[in-house]
Amino acid sequence: MQSQNMEPFSLLTFHFSQKGYQPMTFKEKIYESYLRLVDDKIRLFQNNLFELRESSSNETKSTAGDKYETALAMLHIEQENINQQLQEAFKQKVLLSKIDPHISTPKIINGSLIKTNKGHFFLSLALGKITVDNTTVIALSPHSPLGQKLIGLKANDTAEMNGTRYIVESVF
Repeated sequence: MQSQNMEPFSLLTFHFSQKGYQPMTFKEKIYESYLRLVDDKIRLFQNNLFELRESSSNETKSTAGDKYETALAMLHIEQENINQQLQEAFKQKVLLSKIDPHISTPKIINGSLIKTNKGHFFLSLALGKITVDNTTVIALSPHSPLGQKLIGLKANDTAEMNGTRYIVESVF
């Protein structure tokens, strides 16, 4: 039996462009991951609202009057809270949708992917940490203290925050 030289399998993600299907860049994968994260939050809040509406319509007056009214009031408060979170998630989606992941500039702007000596940052919205291609990335708001210090920097520039020195290695 002959031994075959097999290449390791790699999962590639593609997107459609004017040139046909192209492999996604690392920055595009990050952008798409955060879009999915926001979409998932929206779906979760919508499902929670639906369940709360179902609960309130199924609430019966078989319990004592005050208990029934209290239960309905609590459900209503919970609906309002989730509705606010849903509206915030919609705002996040709109803001994220305004970023073009295909744009790359030498200076850090909103939408830049920044590689520093302390890790990767996606300057967009404060959406937390994700892992893409075994690399941890933190979505950082340009309005955050660190985001404000990074805006306008380019490769080899430094920013200091709370005694930590961030050296910009590259900007995408």
